[in-house]
Amino acid sequence: MTTTASSAPTIDVHAHLLLPEVEEAVAGHPGLAEARALDARRNGPAALAVNGPMVGARVPKLTDAAVRLTAMDAQGVDIQLVSPSPSHYHYWAEPQLAEKVCRLANEGTAAHCAKAPDRLHGLGLVPLQHPDLAVGLLDHALDQGLSGVEISSHAPGHELSDPAYEAFWSRAEETGALVFLHPFGCSLDERLDQWYLSNTVGQPTENAVALSHLIFSGVLDRHPGLKLIAAHGGGYLPTHIGRSDHAWRARPDARGCEREPSSYLKQLYFDSLVHDPQVLRELLRAVGPERVLLGSDFPFDMGTDDPLGALRAADLPDTDFHSVRGGNAAALLNLV
Repeated sequence: MTTTASSAPTIDVHAHLLLPEVEEAVAGHPGLAEARALDARRNGPAALAVNGPMVGARVPKLTDAAVRLTAMDAQGVDIQLVSPSPSHYHYWAEPQLAEKVCRLANEGTAAHCAKAPDRLHGLGLVPLQHPDLAVGLLDHALDQGLSGVEISSHAPGHELSDPAYEAFWSRAEETGALVFLHPFGCSLDERLDQWYLSNTVGQPTENAVALSHLIFSGVLDRHPGLKLIAAHGGGYLPTHIGRSDHAWRARPDARGCEREPSSYLKQLYFDSLVHDPQVLRELLRAVGPERVLLGSDFPFDMGTDDPLGALRAADLPDTDFHSVRGGNAAALLNLV
């Protein structure tokens, strides 16, 4: 494994894409205005004032494959796993529009990656708000040559523990599709509308809640082969999993899963984007070095412009460093 990991390409599994065709499809729908109003309440005016110019300055990196490749070269990244910006989820959309959004996202991501197929792999979308459509649109994503799909932490009226998703989890496990868990928006709403708490606290909270639903509900018991990658290092859960284990031991109502919750972390994958070398080392301790993948959140401001530098700062053993740098992702993407 050491030789394979050290010779593997450097792979960033957390990189985003903007798809104008998706936004054109939803333009003018009343649900879009409502969703934007909710987003405004959640983020607050100060964050919105920063977000617009921040995204605007990054549009070339988010849309132009040549610009993306130049940036990857500067970072020392050989391969990106590209996923649509979570702003494209549009979980408010009714079934017909939701299917159109996902098909456009799948096809648009595949077309972007096709411009550099040796360096860009892609993920599509499924409409979590319509579980009955998820299997068909997962298949559509795979038919485009994508590696899997990206999902949020929940959809209106549906947690990831919802039995309505069983067919989706089964199909993802059967096909070996990757499922990238990347929250968009936090259900704590206006409590986080200052100081960009909507992201700094909201995102890791949503990750922890979503992963806890998957663990405690027994989804990971029923689908042990599921290949799920949690963005942002899985949020608060991996470094605070002891509290979950205690609840599982102490309370009968927390016994929805077969084993202690911490044991399921070794069935999941996590990106390295935790912004703290000590937390990254703790993440590897909690989940195992074979379960952490390099992630940058390219090219947004809450990511890192130097993912390899952030990884080096953790001062990991060489074997672990190269596993996270690319060995683990290469195996997951069937590149070795």
